[in-house]
Amino acid sequence: MKYELTISGMSCGHCVRAVEQALAGLDGVQVDSVDMGLAVVDAPADSAVRDRLKTAVHEEGYEVLKIS
Repeated sequence: MKYELTISGMSCGHCVRAVEQALAGLDGVQVDSVDMGLAVVDAPADSAVRDRLKTAVHEEGYEVLKIS
């Protein structure tokens, strides 16, 4: 399932790389793209995946505003 994450606090290329690496490190998650303020990933459609995505981004110092 595709997920679009709207992310606040990203302001540079380092931010993009940090979020990309954090998401790519999650089991079962395929990163399609990460740009300033937006990430698109493929991940299993299960109840825990949204929390895992939010936690990975939060641990890098950014906030997920929305997942659609």
